Amino acid sequence: MRFISVPWLTGIIYPQVIKSFPKAKGKLFFTFDDGPDAEVTSIVLDILNQYNAKATFFCLGENIERNIDLYKRTVTENHATGNHGFSHLNGFKIKTDLYIENIIRAEKLIDSNLIRPPYGKLRPDQYKFLKEEYKIVFWDVMSYDFDHSLTGKDCIEIVIKNAKDGSIIVFHDTQKAKRRLLEALPTLLEYYSAKGFEFDKIKI
Repeated sequence: MRFISVPWLTGIIYPQVIKSFPKAKGKLFFTFDDGPDAEVTSIVLDILNQYNAKATFFCLGENIERNIDLYKRTVTENHATGNHGFSHLNGFKIKTDLYIENIIRAEKLIDSNLIRPPYGKLRPDQYKFLKEEYKIVFWDVMSYDFDHSLTGKDCIEIVIKNAKDGSIIVFHDTQKAKRRLLEALPTLLEYYSAKGFEFDKIKI
């Protein structure tokens, strides 16, 4: 089963988690997880520039170390960045002290008050730490561009069917998602531009 939006119970258990900005009429918030990737992120930035679109990139520290110039380009071009951990850890499967250590290690590379826990998974003790230090950003539309069983057209349909004013939409600027992402992204930017939407970065 695919969960397009974060389960409603998440908002009950973790009330400070942000899933969308419903008051942001006429705006969409495209977000990209797991980069920067030397090839894919550079193409994504080029596409965003073509549409004068801003976005938010939740980066892995280990990938920033590999692609520091690309991370700097993301910031210079006035996109937002957020902490996605140094490595892609599942909060359900790791001790909290090691989880926090991983986040703090990434913090040294990422100047941001935004964070997105990998997989959207964290335990209450991890949440307690994060909510004091960050704005925790989840989503209300997962594009599933990482899913090899789908096509780019499938991802486009998922977004169009579920996105609304103020939606936070998840993509991945990675090799795993490349084929579907690079088909879906320009199509969605064109589609929503024609409807008068703006594409903004997350600022909290």
